[in-house]
Amino acid sequence: MSYSEAQLSNTRPAPLPMWVRIVVGALLIIPIIALVTVPTYSNASPHLWGIPFFYWYSLLWMFLETGMVSTAYVLVTRARRNGGSRRWPRRRPARP
Repeated sequence: MSYSEAQLSNTRPAPLPMWVRIVVGALLIIPIIALVTVPTYSNASPHLWGIPFFYWYSLLWMFLETGMVSTAYVLVTRARRNGGSRRWPRRRPARP
């Protein structure tokens, strides 16, 4: 059984910047709200290629959720890699 370096050192990752938390939270909550409000999309029409609205709307959100969760993952991993609460993205010093 192998352990990661973080597990062996018992250190916590750096806290995420507030803007990353807000964006990630929004990216993760929007699909939940969109799909939990079933009465807003429980219609048979309009049809898309013969498929009722209820089905293609749900299927569309499946692909949108994948993009949103992937974006949230990338934001969190980049923020942690760049040092957490420090200013992100890092600005390179200007050359004289």
